[in-house]
Amino acid sequence: MTSLETKLNDLRERIKGVASCAVAFSGGVDSTLVLKIAHEALGDRVIAVTALSESLPGGELEEAENLARTIGVEHLVIRTFETRDRNYLTNAANRCYFCKTEMYARIGAAARNQGFDAILDGLNVDDLNDRRPGRAAAIEYGVISPLVEAKLTKIEVRELSRQFGLPTWDKPALACLSSRIPHGTPITLQALSQVDRAEVFLRKLGVGQVRIRHHGETARIEVEPRDFSLVRSHESEITSRLNALGFRDVVLDPEGYRTGSVSEARLSGRASRKTSPC
Repeated sequence: MTSLETKLNDLRERIKGVASCAVAFSGGVDSTLVLKIAHEALGDRVIAVTALSESLPGGELEEAENLARTIGVEHLVIRTFETRDRNYLTNAANRCYFCKTEMYARIGAAARNQGFDAILDGLNVDDLNDRRPGRAAAIEYGVISPLVEAKLTKIEVRELSRQFGLPTWDKPALACLSSRIPHGTPITLQALSQVDRAEVFLRKLGVGQVRIRHHGETARIEVEPRDFSLVRSHESEITSRLNALGFRDVVLDPEGYRTGSVSEARLSGRASRKTSPC
C-alpha cells in the first residue's frame, strides 16, 4: 500500500468519524476532494455550502454549483456580508480573520438549521506554511480540516483528484478578490469589481493562473511564465480593456505569478521603468 493510499484511507476514516457535516465549498481543488470523499463516506449526511459575496471571483459560484451537482451533493448558497464590516474593509494584515469569522458564523448557523453537525474545510498541510489569519476563525468555530489531519499536501490532493476524475485536479489556485489589494489600502466594491472583470477578461483569452494586483490606477498583471507570450500577443486589447475599467497603467510583472506579492514595494520602480509594460 502506497503512502498516498494510506493517507486516503485515513482521510476516509476521519470523515466517517463525524455524524454529518457541511463542507465549506469554494469549488477549488481542495474542498472538491473533501466533498467527494465526504459524499462517499456519509451519503446524504453531507451538504455543500458556498459563501457568496462581492469578494468571490466571477464564475466561481456557477462552477461550485455544477461540481456539487456532478458529485451528487445538495448545494446551499449563503450570503455573507464581510464587505460591510469596517474591520474587513480597512484591509489590515488580519483581514482574512474577519472574513472567515463572518463566513463560518453563517455556515455554522445554516448547517445547524439543516440538521448537520460538523463543518469541514479544504485546508491542506502546505497551507499551514502560509500566514493565514482566517485559520484562527476556523479554530474558534470548531471547523475540521480533514486534509490536514490526514497529512495531505497540495500535490497529493491534486493527484487524488486526478485519480477520482475530478475536473478540478489541475484547476489554478484561487483566492478572494480582496487579496489583490495591498494591505493598508482600503477595500472598495469598485476595486473588487475592477479586479474581477479584468481577470475574467484575461481568462477568456486563455490565460490560466492570473492575478490583477490593484495599485490604485496601476494594474499589475501576474501570470505564469508560460502565458507571457499569450499576454504580450494580446497587449493592445488587454491594455484597452483595463484602461476602460479605470486602470491608467497596465504592467506585466516579469517575475510572474506568486502568492503574497500584492504588497511588494517594488511595483513603483517596476512601473516607472516600464520594464514590462503590457
